Amino acid sequence: MRWLTLYARSRQIPASLAALLISAVTVWALTRDGGGGPADPRLPVLVLAAGAMAASVGLSGQDPSLDRTAAIRWVPRRAAHVLLAGAVVAATLLTVQTLGESMATTAFVVRDSAGLMGLAALGAALSGGHYAWTLPFAWLAFSFFAPPSTGVPMQVATWMLLPPGTAAGTWTALTLTVVGTGAYALAGPRR
Repeated sequence: MRWLTLYARSRQIPASLAALLISAVTVWALTRDGGGGPADPRLPVLVLAAGAMAASVGLSGQDPSLDRTAAIRWVPRRAAHVLLAGAVVAATLLTVQTLGESMATTAFVVRDSAGLMGLAALGAALSGGHYAWTLPFAWLAFSFFAPPSTGVPMQVATWMLLPPGTAAGTWTALTLTVVGTGAYALAGPRR
């Protein structure tokens, strides 16, 4: 079990969990008065994106050279790291929802959490763990300020705000999850 503790500390998992919990508790405090329910998806997406951005910091270790020369297979560990981080982000929001107002459906939370973690993993593969948060942040900012989705290209661009049954949103999230996790697992974080 010692290796797991060392891995968690080297990937800054305690700090990421603290940031995730702070954002989730803040949203819980904001929705305690019983607002409009799941009508506006921006607040749950904001929590999921904050969680993915916090987890993205741990997608690279303290020493990339040491990671690359380790005598263990990194591909399954990297993939598991991304998928487990996405599951923790989703579970945190779903847990907060049980304590207060329901903000989003489970399908919405799972889809967006997986897609955002895949996007963060792709960011780590392209620009390193320290800048992996930029892709989820940029896509979130664009989604918040984009005009309403009328065509398929705009639905792909604003996938994280679409209802869970929308094909464009589901396929975009699935593609980002598979491509991002695969690229990060195979190539690792950029130096």
